[in-house]
Amino acid sequence: MSLRPIKQIIQPKPTIEGAGVKLQRAFGFGKTEEFDPFLLLDDFRNDNPEDYLAGFPWHPHRGIETITYVLAGSVEHGDSLGNKGKMTAGDVQWMTAGSGIMHQEMPRGDAEGRMHGFQLWANLPSALKMTDPRYQDIPSSAIPEVVDDDGVRVRVICGEFWGKRGPVEGVAADPQYLDVYVPPGQRKRLKVETTRNAFAYVFAGSGAFGDASDPRAVLTEQVAKPFAPPEYDVSNHSLALFDRGDEVAVEAGPEGIRFLLVSGKPIEEPVAWYGPIVMNTQAELRQAMAELRDGNFIKRR
Repeated sequence: MSLRPIKQIIQPKPTIEGAGVKLQRAFGFGKTEEFDPFLLLDDFRNDNPEDYLAGFPWHPHRGIETITYVLAGSVEHGDSLGNKGKMTAGDVQWMTAGSGIMHQEMPRGDAEGRMHGFQLWANLPSALKMTDPRYQDIPSSAIPEVVDDDGVRVRVICGEFWGKRGPVEGVAADPQYLDVYVPPGQRKRLKVETTRNAFAYVFAGSGAFGDASDPRAVLTEQVAKPFAPPEYDVSNHSLALFDRGDEVAVEAGPEGIRFLLVSGKPIEEPVAWYGPIVMNTQAELRQAMAELRDGNFIKRR
């Protein structure tokens, strides 16, 4: 077995999106080759309703898949195809935008005003850029949770882990998307396929990820209890980008540690990118923008 060393520890950047939603961007809209097939990760946790209630009104998507994971509060959503729904704590929505869709997402806080969740963008290969849009709405109850003898807990959102398979299927990036909790003081090795790019986004607790040389500490807010909406400080979270190997090692601090562990097979295709529209060439991107302007962006079959 080979332990994945850490390439980089990244601190998210404060960003405003939608109609004025304040969030933290872990990566995106820049050099994303090392994250391929993933394009962007936003952490939209906030406990001030004024910072998120304006939401993300109608906007286009094409050429990507978006994965929304809600941990506290709720997100009401709808699209130009007539789909609509509401995600609550623990739910996941995997949207394949494909050939194009108009979409809106409106976050709402919980009883204490807290909104907490993540949105990850996955690229689509050129052969699937213009596929039909589709949704996978996954309730929290459908996401398997596995518990090891040492108290390590893993929610398997997508991919296979410890004999359980996540409910999200048929995704082009073939990702593994896990929500991992390691109890205080425990050290754990987690398998990740060698050919995949991988990162961990820590959002509760503290700890150190094992490195080929020295451990690299990653600190964030206090853990309350596994898979409960965390007590958090929105200014304090980190992303660890891993190099090649087939295992990730983590040692939890005195509060335990909770993080997303995400990996996927690189697409290795050129990226032409403008906001939520991601194509392979500038010509394709110009065509998409022209169709959006002329009112024929949505392709009906």
